[in-house]
Amino acid sequence: MRILLVEDDSKLAALLQQGSAIPVLILTARSAVEDRVHGLNLGADDYLPKPFDFQELHARLRAITRRPAVEPKVVLRAADLELDTSRRHVTRQGRPIDLTNKEFSLLEYLLRKKGMVVTRGMILNHVWDLDYDGGSNLVEVYVTYLRRKVDADFDQKLIHTVRGVGYVVREGE
Repeated sequence: MRILLVEDDSKLAALLQQGSAIPVLILTARSAVEDRVHGLNLGADDYLPKPFDFQELHARLRAITRRPAVEPKVVLRAADLELDTSRRHVTRQGRPIDLTNKEFSLLEYLLRKKGMVVTRGMILNHVWDLDYDGGSNLVEVYVTYLRRKVDADFDQKLIHTVRGVGYVVREGE
């Protein structure tokens, strides 16, 4: 079972807005009816105020994890590029683009961070689960592969280098 700790309402709302399928059980000292209604309206699957009995917590966790996981259809877009996360399918101007698993993961990460500059270290940690030591050109190599497949045949370039920092997916340049 995957457990996620979220400190405040805005982070929970952002997580759920991204289409996360992780079951959410709110454990809190806030026990007023308004607080429970607010938590459930944010998108939580269950709400358990403190103090609670561990048998009840265990039963609630079993209940929310018994539900079938419905994978929401998430299509990430930048200009005329589309990445369908559930089908693992990428197109640009309606033409399919064949990517390796790592290329797909890298493109998905860049699209999820669209408009934000991501460092080589962030990419290595997210796509390869490696601590960044600064000595590898792995990210640069895969960005080059992606550019050949995603940008080379198109006037509008989407993957941009921010010199000395990292990469960003931007539209309209």
